[in-house]
Amino acid sequence: MPHFTVVPVQDNSPSNYDSLEGVNWVDYRDTGQGGYPGHGDTVSSDGHGNHKEDSPFLSSSDSASKRNDYYDKNLALFEEELDIRPKVSSLLSRLVSYTNVTQGAKEHEEAESADASRRQMPKSPNMGTLMGVYLPCLQNIFGVILFLRLTWIVGTAGVVQSFLIVLMCCSCTMLTAISMSAIATNGVVPAGGAYFMISRSLGPEFGGAVGLCFYLGTTFAAAMYILGAIEIFLKYLIPQAAIFHPADIHAGSGAMLNNMRVYGTICLSLMAVVVFVGVKYVNKFASLFLACVIISIVSIYAGAIKSIFHPPEFPICMLGNRTLVRDLFDVCGKTVVVGNDTVPSQLWKNFCSSENSSSTHCDEYFLQNNVTEIQGIPGLASGIINENMWGDYMEKGQILEKASLSSVDVHGSMETFGFYVSADIATSFTLLVGIFFPSATGIMAGSNRSGDLRDAQKSIPIGTILAITTTSLVYFSSVVLFGACIEGAVLRDNFYLWFVMYPPWVIVIGSFFSTVGAGLQSLTGAPRLLQAIAKDNIIPFLRVFGHGKANGEPTWALLLTGLIAELGILIASLDMVAPILSMFFLMCYLFVNLACAVQTLLRTPNWRPRFRYYHWALSFLGMSMCLALMFISSWYYAIVAMGIAGMIYKYIEYQGAEKEWGDGIRGLSLSAARYALLRLEAGPPHTKNWRPQLLVLLKLDEDLHVKYPRMLTFASQLKAGKGLTIVGSVIQGSFLECYGETQASEQAIKNMMEIERVKGFCQVVVASKVREGIAHLIQSCGLGGMKHNTVVMGWPYGWRQSEDPRAWKTFINTVRCTTAAHLALMVPKNVSFYPSNHERFTDGYIDVWWIVHDGGMLMLLPFLLKQHKVWRKCKMRIFTVAQMDDNSIQMKKDLATFLYQLRLEAEVEVVEMHNSDISAYTYERTLMMEQRSQMLKQMRLSSAERDREAQLVKDRHSLIRMGSLYSDEEEETIQVLPEKNQMTWTSEKIEAERRNRSNAPENFRELISIKPDQSNVRRMHTAVKLNEVIVNRSHDARLVLLNMPGPPRNPEGDENYMEFLEVLTEGLERVLLVRGGGREVITIYS
Repeated sequence: MPHFTVVPVQDNSPSNYDSLEGVNWVDYRDTGQGGYPGHGDTVSSDGHGNHKEDSPFLSSSDSASKRNDYYDKNLALFEEELDIRPKVSSLLSRLVSYTNVTQGAKEHEEAESADASRRQMPKSPNMGTLMGVYLPCLQNIFGVILFLRLTWIVGTAGVVQSFLIVLMCCSCTMLTAISMSAIATNGVVPAGGAYFMISRSLGPEFGGAVGLCFYLGTTFAAAMYILGAIEIFLKYLIPQAAIFHPADIHAGSGAMLNNMRVYGTICLSLMAVVVFVGVKYVNKFASLFLACVIISIVSIYAGAIKSIFHPPEFPICMLGNRTLVRDLFDVCGKTVVVGNDTVPSQLWKNFCSSENSSSTHCDEYFLQNNVTEIQGIPGLASGIINENMWGDYMEKGQILEKASLSSVDVHGSMETFGFYVSADIATSFTLLVGIFFPSATGIMAGSNRSGDLRDAQKSIPIGTILAITTTSLVYFSSVVLFGACIEGAVLRDNFYLWFVMYPPWVIVIGSFFSTVGAGLQSLTGAPRLLQAIAKDNIIPFLRVFGHGKANGEPTWALLLTGLIAELGILIASLDMVAPILSMFFLMCYLFVNLACAVQTLLRTPNWRPRFRYYHWALSFLGMSMCLALMFISSWYYAIVAMGIAGMIYKYIEYQGAEKEWGDGIRGLSLSAARYALLRLEAGPPHTKNWRPQLLVLLKLDEDLHVKYPRMLTFASQLKAGKGLTIVGSVIQGSFLECYGETQASEQAIKNMMEIERVKGFCQVVVASKVREGIAHLIQSCGLGGMKHNTVVMGWPYGWRQSEDPRAWKTFINTVRCTTAAHLALMVPKNVSFYPSNHERFTDGYIDVWWIVHDGGMLMLLPFLLKQHKVWRKCKMRIFTVAQMDDNSIQMKKDLATFLYQLRLEAEVEVVEMHNSDISAYTYERTLMMEQRSQMLKQMRLSSAERDREAQLVKDRHSLIRMGSLYSDEEEETIQVLPEKNQMTWTSEKIEAERRNRSNAPENFRELISIKPDQSNVRRMHTAVKLNEVIVNRSHDARLVLLNMPGPPRNPEGDENYMEFLEVLTEGLERVLLVRGGGREVITIYS
């Protein structure tokens, strides 16, 4: 037994098996993440690319030998496999050490620590359902709408319709949460939350479009929260802080909007600075903001219960049935008693021009109606819910009235209009839906934190659904409580919850801080979402926003987020901003439902969610509700949002996002393709639907480059992106040895197809002979009914100069194969002179020489070419040949009628060919052709040539050569004689050798006395005469289309056939030889 010593050698080459489904081996290129610092490579190499696990229990000195012993004994059978595939123990160790670091706040906070802590291993996630999903979702769902607008919605829409609004919005989010739970539990969900789920489920186009919509929604949410905080600050906390004051009672709203803009910009700047300085400060206050939300909501219920026994004092002054603005007077009455005197009140002075109480110079409505004071918050036991059950929608500027109070219906003066409480905006059910929906969003908070959860696949569904259930119950109960406690006129006055709460100051401080906290969370999350999209590199112009500070903070993304949020601040109206972000969130939720439905219906093998309580019908219902809510709340905003998403989708598609994420749209495409192919299999297409489905046979040079790129140019001009195009080529050799060349050839062809804008498929086959490879392509390309019906191949240039017949025999064999397969054939001759896609013909003709009927191919091809911009301005001429016994005038009329019925515009000419004697030139040309053919045959039969050919074959066997179409390198079956190492000469052998040498001059003398075959003379005569006519009429044509005669039935005349084609096309710059496939391809019927 020989003794082998195994020496470990360091192998720096990367493993070919470095990526698994969903797990990258310290390679985050796909998701745009950088490798985590703690992820060191814990697998070594044994010198042969075999990855081995470093055992922590063995010392490094003896571990290598033990591992080798284990491999030799236990895994010797799989030595070859272990070169390219990991051992199971190595794979499992990778999976265990894989951590899903979120792209939210946590890793940026950790990144701000020192370098030493950076090198530490990441802590194992330990957050449970309550802290990791449930409470963050509560904090994100409860927001400014609950505190500032829900009472107004109840007063405007009534309890019943408000209940319906809440039910619609919460049902939509609940169905979305079910779909999201299914997606989130179908494997690991890294950073990006909804963006990651949609992009990996529906592809980069949908992912980028919806991800940007989600980003815009989160950014406008920050603006909405800031506006809500400023509204609380200026109206209820410190009203004296207002910078702008109304010049009169009619200009109050304008001054308030300007105050919102100024303070909103200041607040946004301060928040952006806080986020820029460090996310850890935002995270430290997150618990405080959450506590403010919970305490505020608890105080709502406490105040409602307290109102049963002791309703708060909140008097409302009414003039007739109209509500008066309380701030403009002190006493709710027309007169007041001062001492023993009755004097006019401040209210009297507002409505009357004289301070005399007996004066008649007063507003007519003021004189005719009494001033009364009612209780604004009668309490839970008052029965006021009966009046608030139904809605009272108003137009902008309409005065708030209480229908149950009596009044004299007098118009009154317009000057006193500002003393009444009036509607700020026109209200409708659809508007209220758009305003309320943001208070149901925020359900993605749990999925965004999946990397921090101990068991994400369990916590995300339970926590999210429980949070939506809790918030829905709070909203439903709040609607009932508000309608049962508060007067309707007060509710419709955009009433604040201050006086309902117990204690009242809690709601002011709590709602302010919770709103500020929600704004900070939005400003923190939106830039990171944009950074995740930018790092995926699917939208090139966003690439700059993927960069940031050294610790990963998205500085540029934060700047853009601040600018977009400033646009929302400048709108300055909470009621105008809320529907905008509703559109973007609804768009995002729509595609979450779509992703779940598509994956469920396709039943892809990887679709195995741990959350079982989903169904495609629920996803479709949620998707339908999202779409309906978009158009219900604001149809024009819906169209704008869908337009933005559509433009982003088309931009990503146009840029060609080369991402393979195993998305559902790809699976949907496969299912649709399968269905369409099965439908196509039912039968051949009707003549009306026939178009050339091309198989383009390309020739490659020795460097695997396309030798004639204009073949692809011609194909792209003919197809214009429609139908099927397959580009094929043949490599000569053995498949096992030429696999690398095959891959390189396919890539070279695909690159050229992209340059020439050919939309189609590429197929390269390896065969021992080129003609066999072409036959394989003709037989097997395509699938089912999606097969080629036309073959395009190049002309074998230089066949005359080559003594080897294989150059043109491959060509003729291909012609015979297409005829046998009933396929059409196109041979562009002089293809290098064909125009590129950048050229434009401003004039000229496309000439069709229609000699024999081929099913209409010659008529159809110019029409298809003229659809392309290169040939669009060329005119079409059709020539046909008339014999002596034909009526050329009638032929021209019939041809014009035929073209009219075909709806083709073309000039018609009939060329008469007179019977003439065969010229001496034709006879001489035929003679030269046959002499050359005979000479080449004799040369090929000579022993010297045979020996030389055998030596060439032997040399070729020693190299791995690439044979291409119609080349001289194809091997014929040649009888190779055994090598003559030694020979004994006898007198008989010497005599035979002399006779063979003396016969050679006689063979050459026979060439001089040869007489041409009469059939060849007739064919040459036809070729010469036709060529004369074609050159005479079409010498200046941009392109000449010509019937291609078929090859002879007797293979011995193949070389003569090539000569006939050369003579037929001499003197023409661009010729397209066309041969029909034996069926009609154009029809006069509709």
